[in-house]
Amino acid sequence: MGLLAYGAIGHEHNLAIAATDGLELTAVCDTNPDRIAAALELAPDAATFVDATEMLDSGLIDAVVISTPPDSHYDWAKAALTRGINVVLEKPMALNVEQCDELIALANERELTLVVYQNRRFDPDFVTIRRLINEGAIGEVFHYDSFVGGYSRPCDYWHSDAKVSGGAIFDWGSHYLDQILNVFDQPIEYVTGVNHKRHWHHVTNADHATVTVTFIDGTQAVFTHSDLSAARKSKFHVLGTKGAIVGEWDVAAEPAVADLPAQIFLFDTDGNATHIELDAVTPFEFHRELADFMSQGTPMQVNALSSRNVVAIMEAAEQSALDLGRPVTPQVRA
Repeated sequence: MGLLAYGAIGHEHNLAIAATDGLELTAVCDTNPDRIAAALELAPDAATFVDATEMLDSGLIDAVVISTPPDSHYDWAKAALTRGINVVLEKPMALNVEQCDELIALANERELTLVVYQNRRFDPDFVTIRRLINEGAIGEVFHYDSFVGGYSRPCDYWHSDAKVSGGAIFDWGSHYLDQILNVFDQPIEYVTGVNHKRHWHHVTNADHATVTVTFIDGTQAVFTHSDLSAARKSKFHVLGTKGAIVGEWDVAAEPAVADLPAQIFLFDTDGNATHIELDAVTPFEFHRELADFMSQGTPMQVNALSSRNVVAIMEAAEQSALDLGRPVTPQVRA
């Protein structure tokens, strides 16, 4: 394995690779010497590079984890795939579906792995909610609401630069819309999106963004990302015909509440709430599945098509937002 860019998420991949049988970190690339030094603390034998092309041409890696900013995902993934290198991409896969489709076609043509690190698919709060839904704990689900944010000044880093990140919908939507598609498998009728730019003018991302996915049977799933929410909504609010599931933020984690799982409550039809213990989640499950897939062909929970469809939804939502939230049918592929 090689790591292309070594920020906080690169360190997470380094830990996972070290803990996963069948994976070994043999190369790392970053222009920051402090980050290279941090990588070598866990993998002292890894070769180091400041030029990504040199690492890709080194012959030292079978697969590369690309953790560069989103606007460069397509270029680096294409560069790796054309060299016969398997690719793990950070979210989102790319900033439009055309680039996603090109990468998928290239990977299929070369018989290479292409997968996106949808790590929030493995969060214990979401895993617990998905299980409860699949077990029918609240009957037929017809409304699913997820939220991230609060009232805070956005950072000045690339996450808040719409040209680099894709915008507020792409930044966190890459996580939360993937979760939505992992819960609902019915066809999508249309998507609507709204972006508000009202207060934080030092950055170009929207201050508040909402995406609504309406499925063919009328079920709706809503995702909101806000930096203007003085009263924070629940992380999850799921309604069914026989109850509800609510995921409340762990306020003890202020100001970084998004870094810890929500507390899950199951409501019956009388409004009585039961606190639900979170399901146990195996650490680094994505990487274990990756190793098994590349060595044995065992299917992973995450695949390139699902991540591509997340991009299609986000792209449709951005198009809708430019037209005052009018419905747009996303280019989703089955």
